[in-house]
Amino acid sequence: MMRAETRLRVMSRTVLAVLVSFGVLASRGIGQSQGAANRNPALLGAIDFHVHELPDSENWRIDAIEMARDAVSRGMRGAVLKSHYHSTAEAAYLVRKVVPGFEAFGGIGLSRATGGVNPAAVEDMARVTGGYGKVVWMPTSDSSRVPVSRNGELLPEVRETIGVIGKYNLVLETGHSSAEEGLLLVREGRRQGLKHMVVTHAMSLATPMSLSQMQAAAKEGAFIEIVYVHSLTIPELKRTPRFSMADVADAVRKVGAASIVLSTDMGQVGIMLPPDGMAGFAAALKAQGISDRELDLMMKQNPARLLDLPVQ
Repeated sequence: MMRAETRLRVMSRTVLAVLVSFGVLASRGIGQSQGAANRNPALLGAIDFHVHELPDSENWRIDAIEMARDAVSRGMRGAVLKSHYHSTAEAAYLVRKVVPGFEAFGGIGLSRATGGVNPAAVEDMARVTGGYGKVVWMPTSDSSRVPVSRNGELLPEVRETIGVIGKYNLVLETGHSSAEEGLLLVREGRRQGLKHMVVTHAMSLATPMSLSQMQAAAKEGAFIEIVYVHSLTIPELKRTPRFSMADVADAVRKVGAASIVLSTDMGQVGIMLPPDGMAGFAAALKAQGISDRELDLMMKQNPARLLDLPVQ
């Protein structure tokens, strides 16, 4: 456990050093062409709750500062920076210094690199300068090797970690847990009095929930996250969607926009930038009959509630 914590701190220092250097570099023109007159109304005040960015141990398209500059130039309010393998709370702190007015938040992915489901790593992330580490993802890419349950019961370290999430008023995300494990997690979160819970990309390729499971999770007080990248055919990623946009719209109607968060899960090389993804998601759902009021709930108000921000 101590080795994992040491690795986490070393990685955090690396993130700090790299982002400081990025902050004095040009942003390679990303977002520079977006003037106020060209802003998409759907993006004004939007918060993307699931963005992948550099620096990371995976190869994403843009760094956190480039993403923030692009997003704020289009009128977006903020984003949650995601890594499968380490804390992004440090990156969020520095993004805010370099891109004033952008509400950047981070979190921690509970992977083998952070010691698995590790309450000490969560506690350390919650104490990072600024308090912008707000989200805890149960195992994602390592979920097959970092279990959260056994024989239908959550493991003791998972229950303990949920307790730490509650202590610091963080957001519990179910990660790449199975649908059944996702329900176990949100029920335990409710039992422990968590205020903020999210079922991670409930309509994904790998860990989909049925409509009845999404409704059950929402009744436990969890928000259901639906991400744009899993509803698109993306040849570059060799990804064909399991759910159509009509399926997404059906989920919005049957679960209710008040219990849904729309995000992109974007940042991949070779595809559109995350703000383009947010705009595209809004347009696609409007074409399916989803109203502007519902989109505002799912893209602006619900993410703000999860992050304890004033609802605009």
